[in-house]
Amino acid sequence: MTLRVNYILALICATITIVACGPKTSKSDTKLEEDKVAKQMLQGIWINSDDESVAFKVKGDTIFYPDSTSYPAYFQIFRDTLVIYGADEPVKYPIEKQAPHLFMFKNSNGETVRLTLSEDALDKFQFDNNKAQVLNQNQLVKKDTVVAFEDMRYHCYVQVNPTTYKVIKSTYNDEGVEVDNVYHDNIVNLTVYSGATRLFSRDFKKSDFKKFVPEDFLMQAILSDLTLNRADKDGVHFNALLAMPDSPSYYVVEVNISPMGKLKMQLGN
Repeated sequence: MTLRVNYILALICATITIVACGPKTSKSDTKLEEDKVAKQMLQGIWINSDDESVAFKVKGDTIFYPDSTSYPAYFQIFRDTLVIYGADEPVKYPIEKQAPHLFMFKNSNGETVRLTLSEDALDKFQFDNNKAQVLNQNQLVKKDTVVAFEDMRYHCYVQVNPTTYKVIKSTYNDEGVEVDNVYHDNIVNLTVYSGATRLFSRDFKKSDFKKFVPEDFLMQAILSDLTLNRADKDGVHFNALLAMPDSPSYYVVEVNISPMGKLKMQLGN
């Protein structure tokens, strides 16, 4: 009985020794490593072969676009995939072919984009201003209006104040690559008087309308304006316009100031 137990123990020890001496797989072995050679090969200014326009410039680990409204983007290359990191989720573009003077990949539409390395020294001047520029008017707007209903007379002041609050909207350039455009939001001040009495005064930000506008839309929208709609027995009504930049999409929220100076908001038409 003792011999049998000793035999089993010896067999277990031998098994443990074999397992312990076997090949080990570390986490670093399974982690996908960036292709530094491919990234280095992508350095420079690249031209779209179809129309010979400048597509982008690669410097270090950043892609710069000639459009001054588009933010530069961090990128990596893993095996046969270009990964560009923007405001949203990283976007992957399959690489079809890469050589010192040729780069071919599939864009977001599944189309093949063929780029060649620029040899024109003048192309660098398209990137003189790599800081993204705002696209909205970026101007102070003041409106002074008087409106009446029956014996109530309202004097309304609206001031649209540009801010440095950035709104990032993702779009696609001519190569079908997703880029981030930057806009600046506004703060709108509304002040309403009835005679010499100030009924209401407040600064509105787009976050004040989150109850009425879907979050994903609101993130890429700007508070464009506050316009007078009408006056009636319920007071004076304004329309707050929350618009998607460079798009026909928008939401209207009705802002109502009662004769007693109370605020009420609801989704407009």
